Amino acid sequence: MLGLAGRRSALTRSKYLATALPARAALGAQHSYINSQDFHSTPAQADSRPTWMPMRVKTPWVDALTQARESQDSGEQKTSAKTIERDLSPKKMSDSYYSAILPLAQDKWLLDSYLNSSGHIRLGSLLMDLDALAGIVAYRHTGDGVSTVTAACDRITIENPLMEICDLELSGQCTYSTGRSSMEISLQVTKARPEGEEAKPEDVLITCAFTMVSLDPATKTPVPVAPLIVETEEEKRLFQKGEENHQAKKALRTRSLLEKAPDAEESNLIHSMWTKEMSYLKSKTPRPQNLTFMSDTVLKSAMIMQPQYRNRHNFMIFGGFLLKQTFELAFCCAASFAHARPNFVALDPSTFENPVPVGSVLYLRATVAYTEPAQREGDSTKYTKVQVRVDSKVRDVEHGTKKSTGMFNYTFLVEGDVQVMPKGYGEFMLWADARRRALSAAEIDPAHNALRGMQDSVTE
Repeated sequence: MLGLAGRRSALTRSKYLATALPARAALGAQHSYINSQDFHSTPAQADSRPTWMPMRVKTPWVDALTQARESQDSGEQKTSAKTIERDLSPKKMSDSYYSAILPLAQDKWLLDSYLNSSGHIRLGSLLMDLDALAGIVAYRHTGDGVSTVTAACDRITIENPLMEICDLELSGQCTYSTGRSSMEISLQVTKARPEGEEAKPEDVLITCAFTMVSLDPATKTPVPVAPLIVETEEEKRLFQKGEENHQAKKALRTRSLLEKAPDAEESNLIHSMWTKEMSYLKSKTPRPQNLTFMSDTVLKSAMIMQPQYRNRHNFMIFGGFLLKQTFELAFCCAASFAHARPNFVALDPSTFENPVPVGSVLYLRATVAYTEPAQREGDSTKYTKVQVRVDSKVRDVEHGTKKSTGMFNYTFLVEGDVQVMPKGYGEFMLWADARRRALSAAEIDPAHNALRGMQDSVTE
């Protein structure tokens, strides 16, 4: 790569396209966020929306590392006395709106980093883009005078299956901010349509929301951000939805098994499962073939956090990378459990508890926590809804410290009738917690009980 960089000035534009672009496109899986308009002349250039995602980081790692070492050697310390001018005047939702075209149908090299082995779009890659987009929108609302981090990923939902390779439009805006330090960023992925033409309901592929928190760059303490001006009926609806999501997250914490013991219904279900297992042991009759112990579903991974996955603050890992890794491990866990290809349905609200430093070791543990029969509209085939819980922890390389970085609950649909069986009090509590989440999701969006027309379109 150094040799290529040294010769770059001597290359003509056409020669650079012939040599450098394929090499850079091959790195697309690492999400360099190359500006397609720098390299291609495509019909999309007639569209004023950018066909790119901005660089996630602004400083090369070698420069950031050098600056940090120089500051440490000189004894330079950050001071909380430093004040930064911030604009806290109320802003419109439209002020933070941003959209970008992902030209997958036009750029086969770019498409390479978004397709899986069977030719379907990798949701993990889109999750990275969505988290990056949430950061862009957040900074358009707050300005650059703060450090903005991902605090939570609210429910991600597949609205319609993607059955073709096409250009995608990723868009979003700040839809909830009351002047506190947090704000809700609502995003969606749709099939790209001509500029000025609104997406049809069937063109909406993914909807989601991220909660972003603004921090003082020096003290790392939360700071207030501008509240929103709500004008139209649609904006009122979005703002009300944000308030409902805010209250729902509060209620979810109170419904946690750490706060609320199993109720009578849950206790009866747990007792029924336990007595059934006892009957198998006493009678020595074989358990059903479709029954798997929870402990036998566990998959684990460990990886060191490299600088290429860092966020714009340089020394912490990009939240979208964590989403991608947890999703792909959850997918593998569901697949090995069901012996079938899972179809993603939704991600429950998930909180990023602690940052993940560059150079640390990330440990992930995926477990099938809950299963229930499911039905697709107009289909007599048996399906099962599988909820996979992924716990993430981070340690320093010397393993002197350990912190939880978050817990993620992914729901998949698999073909066939499969069941998970907990053993021991801890696993029964995981099962009960997952069941509460499933019931809560059904209350929020009853349509997902029918699992409308999900196809093998967006998978790993």
